[in-house]
Amino acid sequence: MKPLQINKALKAAGSIAMLLLALLVTNPTAAQDRTITLDEAIKLGLDNSKVLKLSQSRIDQAVSQYQQAKDRSLPTASAGFGYNRAQIPANKLNFGEESLKLPTSANAYLGTLSVNYSIWAGNKLRYARESTTLLTDVARLDAVNDRDQITYSIINAYYNLYKVLQSKKVVDQNLSTIDAQIKQSQRFFEQGLVTKNDVLRFQLQRSNIELNGIDLENNRRIINYNMDILLGLPEGTELNIAQITEADRSAMPLTTYLDSAMSNRPEFKQLDLRTQVADLNIKSIKANTSPSLSASGSAYYVGVSANPLPKSGNFITPISIGLTLGWDFGSLWTNKNKVNEAKLQREEVIINRGITTDNVKNEVNQSYQNYKAALDKIALLQTSINQATENNRILESKYRSNISSATDRADAQTLLYQAEINLELAKADAGLAYYTLLKSTGKLNR
Repeated sequence: MKPLQINKALKAAGSIAMLLLALLVTNPTAAQDRTITLDEAIKLGLDNSKVLKLSQSRIDQAVSQYQQAKDRSLPTASAGFGYNRAQIPANKLNFGEESLKLPTSANAYLGTLSVNYSIWAGNKLRYARESTTLLTDVARLDAVNDRDQITYSIINAYYNLYKVLQSKKVVDQNLSTIDAQIKQSQRFFEQGLVTKNDVLRFQLQRSNIELNGIDLENNRRIINYNMDILLGLPEGTELNIAQITEADRSAMPLTTYLDSAMSNRPEFKQLDLRTQVADLNIKSIKANTSPSLSASGSAYYVGVSANPLPKSGNFITPISIGLTLGWDFGSLWTNKNKVNEAKLQREEVIINRGITTDNVKNEVNQSYQNYKAALDKIALLQTSINQATENNRILESKYRSNISSATDRADAQTLLYQAEINLELAKADAGLAYYTLLKSTGKLNR
């Protein structure tokens, strides 16, 4: 090769190298790979949750309503000032020999200032304040429940992604094994030891494994994308799962979890608060039959001069202070059905508590039984690993002694690897079942 051609080749190679380097540096996928732990995922998800931000907005609204209820107990006041001008074209009145002549025009200023305060209204204002305080606590418990739901969604997605990634390892291992079997069968076919059908059987098996791999990769992409959105990460971030928590927690008696759920589930605390709100609503409606007492004060400025601030003698300033006692006694017979409706609403809350109790008990029991079954499955799979390990050892020894085929040897390795992955998947199922049990008892974030 001539020197000029060599230089051109080197320059071209240098350009290609620079291009590859730029691609590696700017490759978004490589830059966005991330291995994440479960605690990190939960923290990210809670910090970036739009649902929790909405929950906080509802709490703020409830606090605002409480402040408004307090404001309703304050005095009300108003002030006004007006100007009137009167034109009197016909300004003379005759009374026989006497007559009265008015000015052709007149000015008048009227100013008012009034203050009103409700001294007694059957404690309705106090009941309103107490009700809004309780409803604010209900809103805070809604936020607690939302936090638990989001935390569980993150945990569920985390474990599901881990299981998909582990299943993809099985596919890769099976493909590696089947490729070795295809290669050997083709060699045997060339030697006349097997038929073409044997080769095609292995190739068909590989196609089926690849189809399973396509489904798994599709699931991985969906779960990965959903987790990116859930955690507030860039949508192209490829997540890898750090080692999951070992499922080595023994199950306590079922009654322990049931008692915990009755004490910690926010739904029961909310229903207790709503029962108190219903009691206050009944008292508030009954207060409609109570007399009311209010105080008021008013001051007036009446000026008939063209000057809004005339000299003494051209305006008056009456001031009045009074107490008003009133009683809408018609409410004695028109209010009773409203009270009955409020009592029915309270009874509905109590019935809902019973329904919630049954549902929670069923949820805790189901979660408890699933967790125990997951632990039993781990113990059984540990036994299968021991069996697969012994089978692999025997076939390895036979293969070295030319007693068994390479296919049998590869199958034994695949069975062992499958058993090991099944154990990892079972641990993931047990870990998720444990968190499901915690959620059912109301102690997921506590």
